[in-house]
Amino acid sequence: MARHDSSSHPTGRRALALLATAGAALGAGASAAAADTQPVLDVVRTRPTSIGQIDPQSGVQGALASLPYVTGAVSSLQPNPLAGTGVDPLDNGVGTQLADFQPLTSQALTGPVAQARSIGSIPVLGQVTGLLGGR
Repeated sequence: MARHDSSSHPTGRRALALLATAGAALGAGASAAAADTQPVLDVVRTRPTSIGQIDPQSGVQGALASLPYVTGAVSSLQPNPLAGTGVDPLDNGVGTQLADFQPLTSQALTGPVAQARSIGSIPVLGQVTGLLGGR
C-alpha cells in the first residue's frame, strides 16, 4: 500500500530539491561576498584632476581619416533588399493628373532607390558619399 501512496517520480523531485538548495546556497554566498567589497570610487576622498593638454585638431583629424572607410562601407550597401522580389514595396506607385498637365507619379522618386544596386549608385546619395571619400 505504501508503494501506491508515494510519488511516481521520486528521483526528479530529489533533483529539484537539490538544485533549489544549491541555488539558495550560491545566492547567500554571493550576497556575503558582495557585502565585503570596497566601493570602486570613494567620492569623498577623490580630488578633481585636470584632463591635461587636449589637442582637438588631432581628434578631428582622426575622425576625418576614418570617414572614407565608413562611407565606403555604407555606399556599397544595397538600399532595397526586396528589389526584384514580388513583395517589393518600392515597386508600387501612385499617380495623378491635374487638368492637361503631365501625370505625376511616385515612381519618379522611388524608382532610383528601388532599382539601385548600391547606395553609392543612387543619384544624390552617391555624389555625397563620393565627396566624403567613399567609392
